[in-house]
Amino acid sequence: QAELVESGGGFVQAGGSLRLSCVASEHTFSISAMGWFRQAPGKEREFVAAFAAGGGNTYYADFVKARFTISRDTAKNTLYLQMNSLKPEDTAIYYCAADRWGSGTEPASSYDYWGQGTQVSVSS
Repeated sequence: QAELVESGGGFVQAGGSLRLSCVASEHTFSISAMGWFRQAPGKEREFVAAFAAGGGNTYYADFVKARFTISRDTAKNTLYLQMNSLKPEDTAIYYCAADRWGSGTEPASSYDYWGQGTQVSVSS
């Protein structure tokens, strides 16, 4: 069972920034599409951003384009999500996930492994 460990959530004011991190095993990181999802209270889990397996193409949800940036450090087996210009509607639990041999475009149901989630809260 792959283990994904997120960190970096917190409480910020609107317009602020946070950087989330997700550490995975070397094997999982090398063969998986790595993505970020989020779930707000009373809402379904939604896609935020992802890398294709092997670190190729990146994909973003429309609502985070130009504000969030997904990146990865292969040497550290770590996935990042830099979040700038945060809005109150970005408040959610953010999850890191791995989809073995995925393209980065699959829905949440296709992802094989999930982290425990990290809370992001943005005040107005």
